[in-house]
Amino acid sequence: MTHDYDDIIHLPHYEPKRHPRMPLAARAAQFAPFAAVAGHDAAIREEGRTTDSWTELGDFGNSELNRKMEQLIPLLPQHPTVAIEYFLPDSHKSGGSYQTVTGNVKRIDEYERVIELMGGMKIAIDMIKSIQI
Repeated sequence: MTHDYDDIIHLPHYEPKRHPRMPLAARAAQFAPFAAVAGHDAAIREEGRTTDSWTELGDFGNSELNRKMEQLIPLLPQHPTVAIEYFLPDSHKSGGSYQTVTGNVKRIDEYERVIELMGGMKIAIDMIKSIQI
């Protein structure tokens, strides 16, 4: 029984003599998807990113934070090591995230209302959730 193309099915693939075969990487690149709108993927990722909201400490939280600050002030000449949990506002959307940093306290600037660590990092006192000495 004969089928269509039986006469050519086992012949070698045609190779042009003037134009060499395109490399596989170049062939794949021409079929790669393209971004119809520049920045669309980044916008989708940004929209899907979640942020936390700032929660007020309340009376108990404020009094606990004040107590820790009072303990910290006499220890400043020794540059004590502290772990500070604070709220970092997001620069692109509402909300932010809670961060924890550990370091040695260089000074407390009551005018600017920041705690400055030895590495130069400044943390706004109003954004602090907790301090562990």
